Amino acid sequence: MKVLVVGSGGREHALCRTFKRSEKVTKIFCADGNAGIADVAERVNIKPDEIDALARFAVENQIGLTFVGGETALALGITDEFERRGLKIVGASRSAARLEASKFFAKDFMWRHNIPTADYEIADSPRQATEILRSGRFGGEDARVVVKADGLAAGKGVIVAANRAEAERALNELENTVGRAAVERIVLEECLIGREISLIMFADGEHFALMPPVRDHKRIYENDAGANTGGMGTIADMSLLSKDETAKIIGEIIQPTLRGCQAEGFPFRGILFLGLMMTPTGAKVIEYNARFGDPETQVILVKLKTDLVEICEAIVNQTLDKITIEWEAGSSACIVLAGRGYPQKAQTGDVIYGLDKEFDDVSIFHAGTAKDAQGNYITNGGRVLGVTASAENLSEAIRRAYRAVGEISWNGMQYRRDIGK
Repeated sequence: MKVLVVGSGGREHALCRTFKRSEKVTKIFCADGNAGIADVAERVNIKPDEIDALARFAVENQIGLTFVGGETALALGITDEFERRGLKIVGASRSAARLEASKFFAKDFMWRHNIPTADYEIADSPRQATEILRSGRFGGEDARVVVKADGLAAGKGVIVAANRAEAERALNELENTVGRAAVERIVLEECLIGREISLIMFADGEHFALMPPVRDHKRIYENDAGANTGGMGTIADMSLLSKDETAKIIGEIIQPTLRGCQAEGFPFRGILFLGLMMTPTGAKVIEYNARFGDPETQVILVKLKTDLVEICEAIVNQTLDKITIEWEAGSSACIVLAGRGYPQKAQTGDVIYGLDKEFDDVSIFHAGTAKDAQGNYITNGGRVLGVTASAENLSEAIRRAYRAVGEISWNGMQYRRDIGK
């Protein structure tokens, strides 16, 4: 079959490479891709938010399967439109995507279905949010509080404020950071303390299959300092969650979530992402995503042994319980290389050196790259590359990833040196 991947980042590069391994795939298209993706898929000059154009392309080119990478197309209803035209697609419906597209909807959904999460309040404006903070609802002036834009914000709409004054500054700056549409509502939350885990699963509306647990590193600087980003690196290792912890998460979070989606009329089919905080009293949901994370996808898919097309067909046909999904043993690590200025306005156009080097068990996924007139890879985004390594244990995977990072450079390249520590 022909496969269409919708998106342009490191997640989509990992997806295209994984589909390339399938004997069932004859050709891969990516809308709209990047310079690295062009090595494994034909780029299509259609943006992920151009839903009608994507659907027409899929019909005209007899696409057998479409996989949606990012959240924007899902929130706009790409899955509903493709299914209306009889096209096979993996991605949450527009209704189900509200779990990610609206923090307000997600928090109320969790409250309705008794799913453990942080205590919260909803505000209709920065002014009202300030009044809630000053009321003492989340503690005194020194209390930590989390400020979240309600809408999609590319990973930049969450501020973990160290005190009330910092939270108020964040409220004043949030609109300039993520845009007015994302802050039509604001969610204020208690600050949860614990280990953060990303737990992602395939879901067919009723059944689910877990992927290896992942830890993301969101802050721009070492020791979790500085602004939140889309993610500066990840590790995948089965020891991140014990069997007992996983069983409790399934019973208290996953099953109530899937049952809640069914009860409210939008069975969840696609990729469901749980951002979890492992607190002293158990796991609590920080956020839902309705798609693969980035850079979680990179460390997960390098470990996948089962044909991704087979898994996608099971999701579409609602037969996920009929297949066994196998994973490579061991661990993996991804180090994100970003441009100068990220996560604000990143410097672009710099020539990238070292991509001609090859390392065992290392994959380099392009997130924000282009090519110049001379054919050199150049930076073309905030997060530029995801250097991903696999090994029999986590420390070796991290060592291999950083060894490869040491061979890559460009003017202004930045990365964290403490991923996995």
